[in-house]
Amino acid sequence: MTMTSQAHTVSETVQKATLAKKAAPRLGLLTTEQKNKALLQMADALVAEAPSIIAANGEDLQRGRENGTSEALLDRLALNPQRIEAMADGLRQVTHLTDPIGETLESFERPNGLQIRKIRVPLGVVAMIYEARPNVTVDAAGLCLKTGNAVVLRGSSSALSSNKRIVEVLHGALAETDVPADALQLIVDPSRSSVDELMKLNGLIDVIIPRGGAALINNVVKNASVPVIETGAGICHTYIDESAQLEMALQIAVNAKVQRPSVCNSMETLLVHRAFAERHLGLVADQFVQQRVELRGDANARKLVPAINEASAQDWDTEYNDYILNVRVVDSLDDALEHIRAHSTMHSECIVTEDAANAARFLQEVDAAAVYHNASTRFTDGFEFGFGAEIGISTQKLHARGPMGLPELTSIKYCVTGSGQIRG
Repeated sequence: MTMTSQAHTVSETVQKATLAKKAAPRLGLLTTEQKNKALLQMADALVAEAPSIIAANGEDLQRGRENGTSEALLDRLALNPQRIEAMADGLRQVTHLTDPIGETLESFERPNGLQIRKIRVPLGVVAMIYEARPNVTVDAAGLCLKTGNAVVLRGSSSALSSNKRIVEVLHGALAETDVPADALQLIVDPSRSSVDELMKLNGLIDVIIPRGGAALINNVVKNASVPVIETGAGICHTYIDESAQLEMALQIAVNAKVQRPSVCNSMETLLVHRAFAERHLGLVADQFVQQRVELRGDANARKLVPAINEASAQDWDTEYNDYILNVRVVDSLDDALEHIRAHSTMHSECIVTEDAANAARFLQEVDAAAVYHNASTRFTDGFEFGFGAEIGISTQKLHARGPMGLPELTSIKYCVTGSGQIRG
């Protein structure tokens, strides 16, 4: 009797996660010099292959235009020589940062003579699920490889051609180094099922980091069985206090909204103290209108500037990623703090004020990953914080918070040395 069986088909997601899992132990043993050499090779390859990367990115942009993607999101997707050079520079900067792997955080001796060391180690295999921005592909690869972590990337279909070409280029660069190319994987299956499967790969994936809009992040947080480091949507506020300097307030608020509105640290709501608004809201509104920003406001803001559109209840909880800004007039710092508590995603919040006491209260009382006094929320960024790049901006409170650089991509283990001790 002949028995036949149909071969079990292993999905792309499982195949690539398995390859990453096998590569992780080898990667974790490499020296800092070996890892830095690989990052430099990757940076040079990106610059050398910029024309082919831009050509692939053009395919994504064309599909986006055909699908009616907004100009703000197209800008988030777009690559040019300057942006590719910036991606390469991010990798080069990471080589100058201290390698945390093997760092002794604490060492002590117990009364029984046991020597205990607490050291940093890689997390293992990190999975990234992210939207649109192809620079995340490079940032995630560089930071994970530097910290001895294998990485499985699953970008959005809107950037598929760009991500495929970038990873092809990075794989070519890694072939000339001691870093195993299998430590970097990209899931190209654009279906929802690949995300659903990735979130359940306990034993192959050690941690998942979602990076994108609220719908993506909420889906991963609610449905993943693999541990998640939550990076939050960015409903960021700027509060202009009564004592704020007009010119400074204008510069900070306009920068926070229009310098790059498609990113998570851009401002979505402007809160203005009534006394300042009565003097200057008309001028502030004109500055935004000149920058093509649609303003939506509460009754008090519309009373002072009738051209402002009416804000709905939903608007205060919307991350636009576009040239749209909510405006609310408040009577006090307390009112501003109450509004932020009700609507913040705990990402980045700012106060513009010359009142030191109000600034101190704001910095202490606002619960967010980054809180600013007299500076734009656009600075919440690993590059701007001096981390070289970031894997994401964590808005949760466990393990990591804020821009996640190299130390945040590590765990710890205890190395215990004895001389024959046994427990009685």
